Amino acid sequence: MTALPGSCSLDTIQQEMERLEQGARRLAVQLRLALEPDWIWGVLTDYPNLSRFIPNLASSRQLWRRGNRVCLEQVGTQQFCGMRFTATVELELVEDREAGELRFAMNRGDFRRFEGVWRIGQDAGVSILLYELIVQGRPGMPIGLIEQRLRTDLANNLRGVQMEAMRRAGLA
Repeated sequence: MTALPGSCSLDTIQQEMERLEQGARRLAVQLRLALEPDWIWGVLTDYPNLSRFIPNLASSRQLWRRGNRVCLEQVGTQQFCGMRFTATVELELVEDREAGELRFAMNRGDFRRFEGVWRIGQDAGVSILLYELIVQGRPGMPIGLIEQRLRTDLANNLRGVQMEAMRRAGLA
């Protein structure tokens, strides 16, 4: 399990951001939860309903499934500097329930690069939810200007997953 540096208390979001070549960014967000991993996995793989509980995700549609491979079309929206920004991606996901990993990579969409992993692990009886994303905008897309917005949105996404998993587990 890849962990972010430093200690992380229960229910606290921990983040890091790294600037990569050609304007790409690697963002990692981690949250420790007092929930069983199965609840979290169930939420992350509820593809048609992701837009119900993940903020700024306008739609999520499963295009196909072949064993542990799934293709989704997702549309995200957000307000930025008074303007509405919309991005569409077609993602191919690989589910590895045993490893607690849900890897994804963009087949096509509004970015040059959009790939990462959702990872669910455990440490001392506490579940750890990690989301890593490498994103690279198209030419002219000011990825540097939306860095802070990405940080906020990714933290909110983890909170959305947490709240839905708690609701399903009867804890919220």
